[in-house]
Amino acid sequence: MEYILIIISAVFVNNIVLNQFLGVCPFLGVSNKISTAVGMSAAVVFVMTLSTLITYLVQYYILNPLNIGFMQTVTFILVIAALVQMVEIILKKISPALYQALGIFLPLITTNCAVLGVAILVVTKEFTYGGTAAMLNLPQALVYTASMAVGFGLALIIFAGMREQMDLVGVPKPFRGVPIALITAGILALAFMGFSGIV
Repeated sequence: MEYILIIISAVFVNNIVLNQFLGVCPFLGVSNKISTAVGMSAAVVFVMTLSTLITYLVQYYILNPLNIGFMQTVTFILVIAALVQMVEIILKKISPALYQALGIFLPLITTNCAVLGVAILVVTKEFTYGGTAAMLNLPQALVYTASMAVGFGLALIIFAGMREQMDLVGVPKPFRGVPIALITAGILALAFMGFSGIV
């Protein structure tokens, strides 16, 4: 039951983009087409989950025992940068079309604050279940991270679908482009606020 609560909370209630406002740059930048949004979502799920696994182990087995927790941010950034390079190399070989579609945004996963933010949240977040609060263990951390990444992907794909639809309708000239995208993102965030009483 606790894993179901973690998943619902991470995907819908505490959506990383629409509730915590992390990862807004790729959210607005890659959401022009659904196909690109799906590719970006898959890359973020992979990088976010793998980086959390490694950063969790680094935090609890290297940084904490050596009392060098102040190196957390620098260490996490280095791990994420290495993983993004690995994803970029793999995509270039496996799917050149997706690699071209993602363009500059794939290297930007390195500086995507959602990836770093989730890695830091996982090692600092207390999860309350059954009236007691405790730090996330590794399986809970991985479920939480994968759910946050899925929530990011869900918001990105929904938003991309809405933006594709807006290209087909008559948007008044002053609202075309970024203004209507921001208004739509705000309405989408309000829609996700409707889940706030679930958990």
